[in-house]
Amino acid sequence: MASVVIGSQWGDEGKGKLVDILCDKIDVCARCQGGNNAGHTIVVNGIKYDFHMLPSGLVNPECVNLIGSGVVVHVPSFFSELEAIVSKGLNADNRIFVSSRCHLVFDVHQIADGLHEAELSGGALGTTRRGIGPAYSTKATRSGIRVHHLVSEEDGAWEEFESLFRSLVSSFKKRYGEFDYDVEAELVRYKQLAVKLRPYVTDAVSFMHEALDAKKRILVEGANALMLDLDFGTYPYVTSSNTSIGGVCTGLGLPPQAIKEVIGVVKAYTTRVGAGPFPTEQLNEVGETLQDVGAEYGVTTGRKRRCGWLDLVVLKYSARINGFTSINITKLDVLDGFEEIKVAVAYHYKGQRLTSFPEDLRVVEKVEVEYVTLQGWKTSIAECRTYEELPAATKEYLKFIEEFLGVKVGYIGVGPARAAMIEV
Repeated sequence: MASVVIGSQWGDEGKGKLVDILCDKIDVCARCQGGNNAGHTIVVNGIKYDFHMLPSGLVNPECVNLIGSGVVVHVPSFFSELEAIVSKGLNADNRIFVSSRCHLVFDVHQIADGLHEAELSGGALGTTRRGIGPAYSTKATRSGIRVHHLVSEEDGAWEEFESLFRSLVSSFKKRYGEFDYDVEAELVRYKQLAVKLRPYVTDAVSFMHEALDAKKRILVEGANALMLDLDFGTYPYVTSSNTSIGGVCTGLGLPPQAIKEVIGVVKAYTTRVGAGPFPTEQLNEVGETLQDVGAEYGVTTGRKRRCGWLDLVVLKYSARINGFTSINITKLDVLDGFEEIKVAVAYHYKGQRLTSFPEDLRVVEKVEVEYVTLQGWKTSIAECRTYEELPAATKEYLKFIEEFLGVKVGYIGVGPARAAMIEV
């Protein structure tokens, strides 16, 4: 059976640390969607690891890892990231595999990403410009190139790859005009990368179902978060894949009944990167404090994250879609210094209380947020290692969230280190 870890807000909730902790109890860790636009930071024994495309399960030497079919893969980034974590002492031999059905991200996708964003919004969408959106676009229009096209050793396979690649570049140039891109050099590079990548490639459907049949303990690591979902997020300020529970099934070929639990990761306040409406954003001292104390800078882009109070309207919406069986509250220690802590419990629009998160961003931009004010605890919780050690006001904050969502708190993060996670 599989456990799933999914972001519940706009990403950057700290999913990687929970995955790392849970990996002590699992055999397989799999990514199901996204690409190297994701970013997880894990601190183990004082060493910081930045993960983007690779599953965080690599920090556990006993865990085997899979990049599933729903992920789009930029091969040079795959190897540079792998080399970076190996250089810090991790052994990845025979522990990381890539689905043969993954679509490839090329540098031309990254060029198109920047051109498309500038065309759409003058650069305001907030894409990481890693080529993720254009890669999913070519996948949807059936003009994409998959891993098996690159690594196949069948007669005529390379010629097919070369033809597909030239057509892909040509289509982008027809769409955006001429731009600097050396097709011949890329083909030479990818012929070498094909040899290098081949040992990592597997049939991911067989991989996952053999693990299920063998009663292996499987953990699925979602990238991004619900509010960045292509269908249910704040469209168009979203990523280009399904970041909800649905993306787990389609990205790995898992049936729904194979999923035993869904853990939603919830930052104790709210952040987001890039543009788009953000009802609880605090453009004041509160927001600056959250940003500074929480070190709110993107792992992938280095951009400052926008910060605000916890939004339970967003979380209720997220819990409905994902069916959380429990939640992990992260970065709770960032709130240590506040006398009072506000929590958003409802949106009002034109005098009416809304029943869910609106799909129309013009409405989201105009909602009046209803807050409940809770007492702060004004003391450090960074050294707490059991629920009982937490201050009474901290427990009240957690209880309020649990009761509002109807979902139990299973884990509480009180610091960046691996040990700073309380299991309830």
